[in-house]
Amino acid sequence: RTIRQLWETPIDPISLYFYHHLLMDMVKHTGGCHCGAVRFEVLSSPDLHVFHCNCSICNKKQFHHFIVPESNFTLLQGSDNLTTYTFNTHVAKQIFCKTCGVQSFGIPRSNPDGYSIAPHCLDPGSVRSVTVENFDGIHWEESMNAHKTIRDMSKQVKDTN
Repeated sequence: RTIRQLWETPIDPISLYFYHHLLMDMVKHTGGCHCGAVRFEVLSSPDLHVFHCNCSICNKKQFHHFIVPESNFTLLQGSDNLTTYTFNTHVAKQIFCKTCGVQSFGIPRSNPDGYSIAPHCLDPGSVRSVTVENFDGIHWEESMNAHKTIRDMSKQVKDTN
């Protein structure tokens, strides 16, 4: 195939997502709650893909978040200062600080094998850009079925080299 043929070949969204994640640079973000009792670090791109969900809990809390694999998240301190709220299917875990009430991370229903991280709880200096995607959490099942990449955001991308 010629370069032109390769260039003009459409790439499906799922392949594009994984291709992007194989090539992107990763950084260690640190963050935590307001009072400082809870601290964490997360390995992710400096270019964040953040979801703005309108489900009942995200809407009430205005919880914007990006998703990472469980292995890319490390709780540094404060495990004894965390409490969890669940509702409905009890798959999603709303995890927050007992002292200040801030939810800096949680376990999303869409990716129960990963973590959702609040970008506004990251320390300054490691984020290059933020892209926000609206997610219709009111119609969660339909939105999940229609979305091409969200379920894979908590999966480790395997290096094929």
